[in-house]
Amino acid sequence: MIFVEHSFRHASVILRESEFQQESEELMGILRGITEQEIIAQHETYRGAQKSLSRAINDTLKRHLTDRGWAAESPIFQDTQYEGDKWRLDFAKGLISVEVAFNHGEATAWNLLKPVLASELNHVQKAIQTQAGVIITCTEALKGEGGFDSAVGTYEKFIDYLKPLGSVLTVPILFIGLEPFDTFRIQHRKVGNKLTGDVVMK
Repeated sequence: MIFVEHSFRHASVILRESEFQQESEELMGILRGITEQEIIAQHETYRGAQKSLSRAINDTLKRHLTDRGWAAESPIFQDTQYEGDKWRLDFAKGLISVEVAFNHGEATAWNLLKPVLASELNHVQKAIQTQAGVIITCTEALKGEGGFDSAVGTYEKFIDYLKPLGSVLTVPILFIGLEPFDTFRIQHRKVGNKLTGDVVMK
């Protein structure tokens, strides 16, 4: 996959340090190595049940990351009062937490806070302790070509949020914005009362 990056609190430098390097290089290698054919094949397994590429990208990333020992849906806290998606990381390994954020734009601030919760000490007993975060999302360009809902938060929106939230976000975060694919795009088609996303080659 092709992507752009934005480094917050020197994340790109910190993730090259020895205690982060192995997991960081592994993650970036997986992202670069995922092919367009993989995403197409994964999307087509849903047989018209998905209108965007969000699930195909999520499921492909999950397969590659868990194959390499990344914990999926890792809880941040041990206290069972704080369970469910809101209190889980998408992936974690070593000192790095990862969020794959293709959800509604209103969740942008919460997606930003989860790597902070995972990395800072807290009054609630922690289940995991990371020191840096990576947030993977779509660019505005992929949002259009990938069939994403108009309300989905994007890479550009995450970057806009850094100025007002900068003093609250106390840990280094690397933002990865996935770019459109070279060979295909998603075209919506109405099936009954629902939209489906068809792969259309460019």
